[in-house]
Amino acid sequence: MPHRTLTDSGVGASRRSLLDLIDSPTDLRMLSESQLPELASELRSFLIECVSKTGGHLAAGLGVVELTLGLHYIFDTPHDRLVWDVGHQAYPHKILTGRRERMCTLRQKDGISGFPKRTESEYDSFGVGHSSTSISAALGMALAAKQKGERRTVIAIIGDGALGAGMAFEALNHAGSMDVDLVVILNDNEMSISPPVGAISNHLARLLSGKLYTTVREGSKHALAGMPQLRHLVGRWEEHMKGMVMPSTLFEELGFNYIGPVDGHDLDGLLHTLRNIKGMPGQRLLHVVTKKGRGFEPAEGQPVTYHGVTPFDRHTGQLLKSKAAGPTYTQIFGGWLHDTAAADPRLVGITPAMCEGSGLTAFAKRFPERYFDVGIAEQHAVTLAAGLACEGLKPVVAIYSSFLQRAYDQLIHDVALQHLDVTFAVDRGGLVGPDGATHAGSFDLSFCRPIPNLIILTPSNENDCRRLLKTAYEYEGPALVRYPRGTGPGVTIDPNAPALPLGRGEIVRKGSRLALLAFGPLVKSALEVAEVLDATVADMRFVKPLDTALILDLAARHEILVTLEENAVAGGAGSGVAELLAEHGIFKRCVHLGLPDCYIEHAEHAEQLASVGLDTAGILQRLREE
Repeated sequence: MPHRTLTDSGVGASRRSLLDLIDSPTDLRMLSESQLPELASELRSFLIECVSKTGGHLAAGLGVVELTLGLHYIFDTPHDRLVWDVGHQAYPHKILTGRRERMCTLRQKDGISGFPKRTESEYDSFGVGHSSTSISAALGMALAAKQKGERRTVIAIIGDGALGAGMAFEALNHAGSMDVDLVVILNDNEMSISPPVGAISNHLARLLSGKLYTTVREGSKHALAGMPQLRHLVGRWEEHMKGMVMPSTLFEELGFNYIGPVDGHDLDGLLHTLRNIKGMPGQRLLHVVTKKGRGFEPAEGQPVTYHGVTPFDRHTGQLLKSKAAGPTYTQIFGGWLHDTAAADPRLVGITPAMCEGSGLTAFAKRFPERYFDVGIAEQHAVTLAAGLACEGLKPVVAIYSSFLQRAYDQLIHDVALQHLDVTFAVDRGGLVGPDGATHAGSFDLSFCRPIPNLIILTPSNENDCRRLLKTAYEYEGPALVRYPRGTGPGVTIDPNAPALPLGRGEIVRKGSRLALLAFGPLVKSALEVAEVLDATVADMRFVKPLDTALILDLAARHEILVTLEENAVAGGAGSGVAELLAEHGIFKRCVHLGLPDCYIEHAEHAEQLASVGLDTAGILQRLREE
């Protein structure tokens, strides 16, 4: 049935843009196909305008404008489910699904999330933020629909980078053996799987998704079912014919009907193929080639830089946010890694697809043969480090706290159990501002503290970060240095300063009655509180091993002990202090301040701390109540 246009229906004024008329995919489907290129242009401009003001993920969303329009236009969302992988690319989806007016609140306190979120919209069928989950979730939804007798198509949209993770292949392997209505869209935006596409491959995609080919293909299976040898011969012929003009038949071997590659910015071809795919049975995989940053020259030229951005000038692309006064902790780590590698040829650096984000750029450039980017494969990254350590090298794994969660078994079984010499540089420890709950490093101290053989270090300033990295690297066993996102308090770095002694904290202010035992960056707030309350402040530095002598001394000389950490209170550093006191038969009044038993939503970092009482004012209020 042809689509009637919104303007024909009398909705809106003729001068309004098409995008102004779209409050849901139902409105989108009222447009004619000839209007969609204009809408794509408006959507792209609106996206640039929004992100230029709020900051956020830009390049990925620009690359999927046409694909997003096509999916919502052809499929009956939200009845048909769209499952976005990671969600960096989901801003166009948000704009088309009733959140256009709220895009100005993106990633801000009480605003909309930077990722798909089930509580935010019925069109967000699955909450994401980490990669390679889409196919598993989509398969679960497709199986549930089948079990409940509901007819719907479930579509997983996954990028070529995310597809490299083991979890994605586990899901593909399982899905291929199931009889479900499942579509996987492979959004290939790096040209990493196929050569450039053109008219021939686009024509093949249309042909192979068309009714004639599908009918012949499925009919042949039934007709030849009783003649297995002939059926095998025809199947091999089909495979070889495809192999001559198309990418690898890997997906076919996994049980998917592979279609593509298609040009993800050719709306006409994309709509034609999606419409054909909608009518096909079983498991289908559509390979779509897109360009990150499409339609915005700065982002097209520098897709990594414009993957996630602060506010910028939408005309020039120049970032507007002034640079931090001092180096970030990420930069401090990067400088230490580079310098240490120059002095020690045993050092190798490993990252799961976070070279720039983890500060490895300079190291990778100078020591390419000692740098390993394993892609989005955190489990592999950790066990690779274990193997390198077995042969006498000194691996350093640079990883975000929330990504280390994905390699917990490998951390325990492959590294710590064997007491292997691996250093973990854990970035984004604590709350992470606008990235919200999905990327917050809220739990690492709690889940790492029980692991035998592993030492845990928490620097409170720039210079101590570098010195504790030295301590961890010199320790002959697994060591984890946990530092926050952003900059420190402004302490001058001495690159020649020696490593700090293992398991030793330091009293940085002497007071009376009250002792504040601070772990990591909250030392700064502890000092500010101590000036008001005349309290003692200890920079604990080590979560494991704890400085037993220091803690017992503070307990003997103070009425109340207060632990401070930007980590979940449950099982965190404060729990370790309480356990140590109990072991020594000391039952001291203790107050444990940290993150509460809930997920902290996106906001500026200072706003997040204030919301949980971990800013200076909040700590003072709590202690005055005590």
